[in-house]
Amino acid sequence: MRYAVQWLRSLIFVGQMYVMLPVVGLLYMPAAILSRKGAVRGCKAYCRWVRWSARWMVGLRTEVRGTPPEGQVLIASKHQSFLDILLIYSELPAGRFIMKREILWTPVIGLYGMRIGCIPVNRGKRGAAIKKMVQDVARGAQKPGQLIIYAQGTRVAPGVKAPYKIGVGVLYEQMGVTCVPAATNVGVFWPKRGIYRKPGLAVVEFLEPIEAGLGKEVFMTRLEEEVETASDALLREAGFPVDERV
Repeated sequence: MRYAVQWLRSLIFVGQMYVMLPVVGLLYMPAAILSRKGAVRGCKAYCRWVRWSARWMVGLRTEVRGTPPEGQVLIASKHQSFLDILLIYSELPAGRFIMKREILWTPVIGLYGMRIGCIPVNRGKRGAAIKKMVQDVARGAQKPGQLIIYAQGTRVAPGVKAPYKIGVGVLYEQMGVTCVPAATNVGVFWPKRGIYRKPGLAVVEFLEPIEAGLGKEVFMTRLEEEVETASDALLREAGFPVDERV
């Protein structure tokens, strides 16, 4: 009975979340068209709405730990669900994502993604995608901000192992900037797929920066170790059985 009630609450929450996406998008559309700052305000307003409504509708509290970076940095994060996107972006002054090219054609999200400076890539052609990604980042270097990339390239459920993609290492090497790793446990409460939202405390944690100038292999090893260790700690805090990985 308790599960059924929570599932129903989750359904209502998810429904209103998708209703509010075009509502907020249209409300801020004039400002978004006029300037990047207007688009950023619209995106942050939506992030705040989802975090607030999740708390009272499904009992899902959210928290961002560590120091959100400022200036020109690369953020390499764990990705478990849509929620970590919202948490990361809500705390950054000028965040922009490496995103799948298909998202460009998504109503509202595609427009705002381009207006805040996101960089679309075609994941189907790995070598070409990395080359194009580096070129696009270089062309957008005049736009200050925090470039966010998901190190494993896709959403990965808690407890599931997946390799870290070389693209993050290439960007780190080519950009020559500090990288801030980010860990999370949001997938315990907000899964990759499905309606059910589990009550509890979902966390994204910004970790200690990795200085610029390391070799690509050294950087990749350090990034994976730090993100996975911190994410495992957050999973244990959420009551997830880390030692029973699949």
